[in-house]
Amino acid sequence: MKFLRTGLLLLLIASCNAPKATYDYDQNYNFTELTTYQFYPDLITRLSQLDEQRLLRILESELNLKGFHSAQNPNVYVNFYAEEYETASRNNLGIGVGGGGGNVGVGVSGGIPIGGPETYLRITFDFIDASNDSLVWQAIVDSQFNKNASPRERELQLKSIVQKALKGYPPKND
Repeated sequence: MKFLRTGLLLLLIASCNAPKATYDYDQNYNFTELTTYQFYPDLITRLSQLDEQRLLRILESELNLKGFHSAQNPNVYVNFYAEEYETASRNNLGIGVGGGGGNVGVGVSGGIPIGGPETYLRITFDFIDASNDSLVWQAIVDSQFNKNASPRERELQLKSIVQKALKGYPPKND
């Protein structure tokens, strides 16, 4: 029973750190014709050179799994860019003091933040129609990011972000 509670707690903590994605697309666009891609010629990712190389490799692999292949004259340009931001820690230690007598009670409480700010990475993925240079599909993925992670951990996290982004492709017309 103790292992079950510990396992559920770890699952809950892990699910809070999972990447979260939002998707948008041109409802009038025919996505079934997209089979070839090329990375956007003026790619400015705002990632470190090593993370950019990792993300390009991962994205190329995942696009191939989706049925795309790289071409000199592509149907679509794939662009991506990142931004890093911090949020205040959501972990707090609550302290309260109270007292009373008779029918009167008084209490004071407050929260003390535990840990420092949390770093997040937001990566925006754009599919741009190569024939008319118009945006046809976009995914924005937010994920907690550890700047001090090992290269292997960074690669796994970037892979998780790319998979989450491409989970919304092709879009389901509503």
